[in-house]
Amino acid sequence: MSLSSYKELFDKAYKLKFPLEDKNVLQDLRAGDPVLISGWVLCGRDATHRKLIQAIKNGSFSFDFVNQAIYYVGPTPPPPGKIIGSAGPTTSGRMDAYMEFFLKLGLAATIGKGKRSPQVIELLKKYKAVYFATFGGAGAFLSQFIEKIEPLAWSDLGPEAFFRIKVERFPAIVINSVYGDDFYSV
Repeated sequence: MSLSSYKELFDKAYKLKFPLEDKNVLQDLRAGDPVLISGWVLCGRDATHRKLIQAIKNGSFSFDFVNQAIYYVGPTPPPPGKIIGSAGPTTSGRMDAYMEFFLKLGLAATIGKGKRSPQVIELLKKYKAVYFATFGGAGAFLSQFIEKIEPLAWSDLGPEAFFRIKVERFPAIVINSVYGDDFYSV
């Protein structure tokens, strides 16, 4: 696909702002739809998910996940003059075991790369949530859509910390919609 084809694809993309004001907007999306994400997106990988679940269960941490999106990312350190380094997605399937916990808390979307398990696709249908994928191997490109980064917890974990980023027109594709359709099976 040429660069101009990508531009045309994303010129027609759905625009979403997180956290969502109304989760029902996700019902308009289907597998394969391009989206441009703006607003605040939560970030974390394996260690973050384990720590969050443990802390929430034991009452030492609370956070409002309603209508939020989590980006599975562990950015590299920022180069001089930048707010963030390379910020490409990590493999989403590694977070499948944690998915229902966060969907029960109201999570609306996840962003990563790769396939999700059939169980997660069923959970997305049940909780009316979506899974987006973004460009794997293009972390330096994706970092240009990140305007701000804020630590939320466990900064000592470095790129595995719980943080959030402010994004503007961050490109992604709907892989699994609230209807259970799967872009990778098309």
